[in-house]
Amino acid sequence: MSRVVVVGGGISGLAAAHALVSGPNPPRVTVLEGSSRLGGKLQGAEIEGVPVDLGAESVLARRPEGVKLIEAVGLGDAVVHPATTSAGLWVGDGIRAIPPTVMGVPVEAAAAAEVLGAEAAAVVAREGELGAPGLTEDVAIGRFVAERMGAAVTDKLVDPLLGGVYAGNADDISMAAAVPELYAKLRTAPSLLAATAELRAAGQKRAGQPVFAGIVGGVNRLITALEHDLTARGVTIQRGLAVRRISRTPDGFVLEAGPVPAPTYLTADAVIVAAPAAPASRMLAGLVPSASTELAAIEYASMAIVTLAVRKADWPQSATGSGFLVPSVEGRTIKASTYSHAKWQWSNEAGGELAVLRASVGRLGEEYVLQRSDQELVRLAAADLRQAIGLNTPVVGSLVTRWGGGLPQYAVGHLDRVDRVERAVGEIPGLAVCGAAYRGVGIAACVASGVKAATRVRGFTDSLETMAP
Repeated sequence: MSRVVVVGGGISGLAAAHALVSGPNPPRVTVLEGSSRLGGKLQGAEIEGVPVDLGAESVLARRPEGVKLIEAVGLGDAVVHPATTSAGLWVGDGIRAIPPTVMGVPVEAAAAAEVLGAEAAAVVAREGELGAPGLTEDVAIGRFVAERMGAAVTDKLVDPLLGGVYAGNADDISMAAAVPELYAKLRTAPSLLAATAELRAAGQKRAGQPVFAGIVGGVNRLITALEHDLTARGVTIQRGLAVRRISRTPDGFVLEAGPVPAPTYLTADAVIVAAPAAPASRMLAGLVPSASTELAAIEYASMAIVTLAVRKADWPQSATGSGFLVPSVEGRTIKASTYSHAKWQWSNEAGGELAVLRASVGRLGEEYVLQRSDQELVRLAAADLRQAIGLNTPVVGSLVTRWGGGLPQYAVGHLDRVDRVERAVGEIPGLAVCGAAYRGVGIAACVASGVKAATRVRGFTDSLETMAP
């Protein structure tokens, strides 16, 4: 029986392990996780007895991979969709509705006037006069949009929407990686407005189909279910064992893990590296130097989630929808807030008399914000919420979750970099990589990445068993 080691127990690594053992004649699989827990950016807890997600809280339902995995581990009956997805923008002195956009790029100038102002909206309306974009290579979406539609569009629309996904700067984020559908349209579209209008129209055809999905009790339940499923299938899971180096041998691979003075060595026929870019780079330095160099160049943003519980009786009636985003030019501490009790019916029911909400803090280059104490972050988040929605009520409970180096940044040329990494890794039989650093940071994208890596490795291990005497 072939032996496969998956390095990394986040959602990508666990999805890879699940794919490896789901087919006929599965290999013997070991998952190594350097920290004391599984799940990566999927983590849960309770606040005043109410279950909460401390990291990712939803799955993109329009990509099938995430929901399929949820169903495969027995949580299909617990899949739910948001009660509301109507989010706003905190601009100036209040919350304003987000106009129709494609990841912040307006579909129609007049509809964006309330957020942008009449003068900036007029610039958007004239975008078509600039002629066809004719994109032939990747660009930074924020800079490109500012050149075509004015800086206000990037500052007040593109920045907060992309910031909510990557905690980065729109002026540096790759259009090809972050908004591939728009990038593809702009190769032939007569204007940026025409491209967004066409994409929006295509999206309207899917009206009524849920965009996001969750799990009753929190998306983090997927990790526990995966662990139980994998263990039942014979997968070995080891926590607290960080891999430092992976070497090739005539018979396969050797992984060096654990403390330097007393290392642990493991052997494998195949290896899937499902770690963030920096540790993956260190592991692969001697094995695939070119891939290691490419991975080392990927930046990560740090951020924190401040989860709060307040009394429902004190919830301001003017605070409607699922929450709001905050443009960085507004100079606030928080960059977004989600009203969990309004977004998820299960949270509303579990909360009883309490309403749970969360605010995210920190962007790329704002690590100094996260140097504040938990108490200070709670105070600052509560102060911003008081200003934004009039939440004038004592905080009953709070949790601060810090995600140091939590979100990879997709710089211009990111997909080309990923292609180079995958080509170099592909030259080593039995080796594969996966995770948020490659082709998507969401749960569904990470699951797809893990499955792709598992498919590559299963092809190799199956060939080994075919050749075995």
